[in-house]
Amino acid sequence: MAEGNQLGGQQILLLPEGASRLLGRDAQRTNISVAVAVANAVKTTLGPKGMDKMMVSDLGDIVITNDGATILDEMNVEHPIAKIMVDIAKTQDREVGDGTTSVIIMAGTLLKGAEELIEQGIHPTVIIRGYKIAAAKAHEILAKYSHEISETDDSSLLKIAMISLGSKNIGDDATKMQLSKLMIKAVKQVMEKDRDGKRHIDLDYIKIEKKAGGSIADTMLVNGVIIDKEVTHPGMPKLQNNAKIALLDVALEIEKTETDAKIEITSPEQMEAFLQQEEHMLKSMVEKIKKSGANVVFTQKGIDDVAQHYLAKEGIMAARRIKKSDVENLSRATGAKIVTSLDDLSASDLGYAGVVEERKISGEQMIFVEKCKDPKSVALLARGGSQQVVDEQVRAMDDMKGALATALRDGRYVLGGGSIEADVANELRDYSSEVEGREQLAILKFSDALEAIPKALADNCGMDAVDVLVRLRKEHKKKEGRVFGVDVNRNMVGDMMKAGVFEPTKLKEQAIDSASEAAEMILRIDDIISAKGSRGGGGGAPGGMPPGMGGME
Repeated sequence: MAEGNQLGGQQILLLPEGASRLLGRDAQRTNISVAVAVANAVKTTLGPKGMDKMMVSDLGDIVITNDGATILDEMNVEHPIAKIMVDIAKTQDREVGDGTTSVIIMAGTLLKGAEELIEQGIHPTVIIRGYKIAAAKAHEILAKYSHEISETDDSSLLKIAMISLGSKNIGDDATKMQLSKLMIKAVKQVMEKDRDGKRHIDLDYIKIEKKAGGSIADTMLVNGVIIDKEVTHPGMPKLQNNAKIALLDVALEIEKTETDAKIEITSPEQMEAFLQQEEHMLKSMVEKIKKSGANVVFTQKGIDDVAQHYLAKEGIMAARRIKKSDVENLSRATGAKIVTSLDDLSASDLGYAGVVEERKISGEQMIFVEKCKDPKSVALLARGGSQQVVDEQVRAMDDMKGALATALRDGRYVLGGGSIEADVANELRDYSSEVEGREQLAILKFSDALEAIPKALADNCGMDAVDVLVRLRKEHKKKEGRVFGVDVNRNMVGDMMKAGVFEPTKLKEQAIDSASEAAEMILRIDDIISAKGSRGGGGGAPGGMPPGMGGME
């Protein structure tokens, strides 16, 4: 029977047949259990000693990773609360590039703490108010413990990059050091400043191409652009030094008319004249390119076979059907202007590159545009022993790219390894006693959620999490002990400043904001109305997850 209420003995139908509804505490329990299940699914991946997850799709595609955002993206979640958790991981990844696992763990722990308070009779709105107070105070504490970082401080930037790579299984420390140095160069190369000296970094201008083969150590940085295309004609030069580059958004072929047209040819002479006219038009296009001085042409559109022939005769290298994003990157790297009419093409529109060369990488042709003058777009070619290794390396480099850009934009970093979380948690506990009402209990639960990070780090490297938390609380009460965190390499509580465990402040701020806002949103829900029965509702879901959450693809 459809959902309904009784009014004066008469049933009033509210929902259609087959709809389902969860009210009050049942809705809250279900929501919290789903969120905690998502957090538990990724908790074991946190830190350098975290484990990997293997996900196999219906088609047999394999993904092996410990990147939180990738794991959640690959999971086939059905429950709407699980989708909210996936969304906060994506937001963290999009905004700061790293810390996706941390934000999920914090959100799950915040909701678990809220459930305990609700069981004690504390209303969700009181908990939400307490969480808002705690999040605002946490920002103040983070600012207090932050250290300044400049664009010339390569030592600190290297530590931030190495920590971002620390949890990724992509080679030894020497390899990670090499990748970190390459990425620091890349991020600083595309960085620009406005009139106020504020740093701007558009990460779209750091393109990462991937080709399986070789080893991770073969990964290289190109001060320019890598185009995953080949030279269009075998007679064209495969290497052009001191290249003058024309970027076109125009086809080097005879455009077909948009309206219906009919050409009547009644003799072989007319046919020959028609073909000669077409050839003459194409030759004229090539002459305009030659007249400009260009010896390399990249176009977003097609190049006719006849035009290719004439370009090859003139010794001009050309590639066609280049992606719009690649053309924009070429413009920023070489200084060329994108031209939409060959009549307007002139020497001032051309860009410069020291070398443009077609090379064979893993059996496929690629065009390298390098040795540009102060390029504002660069490329990295990621190599590795298998496709899975290369894919994981690219995910790791994306995280590192985001962490470095965030640190340079914001100009601040804090100590990682659970050290800053212990600081904020300790100060929030002291602060909670100043807050009147039941909100102080929510603030205490917020501090517990922050401590979930060092706890997970300790668990993942085989340490006793309770002993670690007790030691951290004791050390962080002392001024000189505020540098202590979980040293996962030595399985002990150690000095994070000496260990060089640095993380961008903005990363921690975003994690706190995303986790608290997601928890607050979920806690406000006391009624779940589903228009139709959930596919996962009948029986247990895979992996011990709550009904309706679904399994991995």
